[in-house]
Amino acid sequence: QVQLVESGGGLVQAGESLRLSCAASGSIFSFNVMGWYRQAPGKQRELVASIGSSSSTNYADSVKGRFIISRANATNTMDLQMNSLKPDDTAVYYCYAQLRTATWPPRLTHFWGQGTQVTVSS
Repeated sequence: QVQLVESGGGLVQAGESLRLSCAASGSIFSFNVMGWYRQAPGKQRELVASIGSSSSTNYADSVKGRFIISRANATNTMDLQMNSLKPDDTAVYYCYAQLRTATWPPRLTHFWGQGTQVTVSS
């Protein structure tokens, strides 16, 4: 099965930057949608950013202008450049990928990474 592995998390000061990466292991797939979610302690998981196969992007209002999502389809990798980090960005960040079958009706398969901790101190 496909496995998603995140890397790049850590502890930084407010105003600094981090770059998260997600790599798909196993078979090579062309994901139609990939994205990043995050979950802070005591809060629900929320969408941070997503990117389609043609590189269309979507961002949560709280990160617009600060975060940049990108993907390299040839290597099935995805990055999240996080700039001007704030303490409110502290959370576990999860990589997400979606596959769509070519048959009709289409069937969607969802994959999740194990998560990587991002901590921003004030």
